Amino acid sequence: MTIYFEEGQVVADEMRSTMEKAAARCLELEGLSDERVEISVTFVEAEEIRSLNREYRDNDKVTDVLSFPQFDDLNEIPDFGEICLGDVVICKERAEEQAEEFGHSFEREIIYLFTHSILHLLGYDHMEDDEKKEMRQREEEVMEYLGIGR
Repeated sequence: MTIYFEEGQVVADEMRSTMEKAAARCLELEGLSDERVEISVTFVEAEEIRSLNREYRDNDKVTDVLSFPQFDDLNEIPDFGEICLGDVVICKERAEEQAEEFGHSFEREIIYLFTHSILHLLGYDHMEDDEKKEMRQREEEVMEYLGIGR
C-alpha cells in the first residue's frame, strides 16, 4: 500500500507507520489486499476544510475529516493494476481540539480520523443508526488492533 501525503507535508515516521497499519487492517477486514492500494492524505486548516465541506457536502461548517471515495461500490474495483481508493482530508485544528476534548493524544485522534475516513472510502456510512453502529464497531476493532483503543 502507498499513502501519498500532500507535497510539503511532513508526517513523522511513527505516525505514517501507524496509518499504514490502520489502512491495511481496514482493507484486510473487508477481504481486500493492500498490495495494490493507494490513498491520498492531506492535512488542512479549518477554513480550507470548511470550504471543501461547503462545496462538496453543502455544509458550511468546519469538520474534522472528509473522505472522497474513488468507488461508489467496492464491486467496481478492478481485478488488476493500482487501486486509488480515494482521498482523505484531515483538519489538524479540529483534531487538536477533539484530542483535548476527549482526553487523548493528538496522534491518537489523527489515527482515529484516518481510520474513520478509510472506512468511508470502503463504503461505510453513519447516516442511519444501524450503519453508525456497524461503522463504530469496525473503528473500535481497528483501534484495538493498533493498541490504541479507548
